[in-house]
Amino acid sequence: MLLVFIIACEISFWVVLLLGLSARYILGRRRLGGALLVLVPVVDLVLLVATVLHLRSGASAHFTDGLAAVYLGFTIAFGPLLISRMDARFAHRFAGGTKPARPPKYGAGRTAYEWRLFGRAAIAWAIACSLLLGGVALVGGAREGAVLLALAGQVTLVVLVWLIWTVTYAIWPAKPKPGETS
Repeated sequence: MLLVFIIACEISFWVVLLLGLSARYILGRRRLGGALLVLVPVVDLVLLVATVLHLRSGASAHFTDGLAAVYLGFTIAFGPLLISRMDARFAHRFAGGTKPARPPKYGAGRTAYEWRLFGRAAIAWAIACSLLLGGVALVGGAREGAVLLALAGQVTLVVLVWLIWTVTYAIWPAKPKPGETS
């Protein structure tokens, strides 16, 4: 049941975001658009409350409880970046705004960009692992929350691979291919 709720929250995130941006730029209703965009983090809050209620109800911890924690970490860390990018694209497409800048492809600019993304990934990891450990405490300890602890290990592995990826950009910055312009 919680998996369905997580999927519903993901769909709600996009629906509320698109409704807010559409109201702001297509309908020209900036205040309505702003009010709808304020609801985007409310979707995360609803998922957090549902997950805590599920864990406190005496149910054993499941993978879906951990998935909710990872989802929340990701949306809290990457959500503002995603929303600002979507806002810039809508402003360009529907309100005559300037064309959004693309991330740099090469050199030090690309390296700095990759480090900023890794910083967000580290924040997502910290939030997700904090929520996972909180879930372990809610269900009564490591034995009851073993699934959550295992997921924390998997999320840690993903972030370590992301770190290795980012370090490669620092050591071997991307360069344009012959004949390609930067």
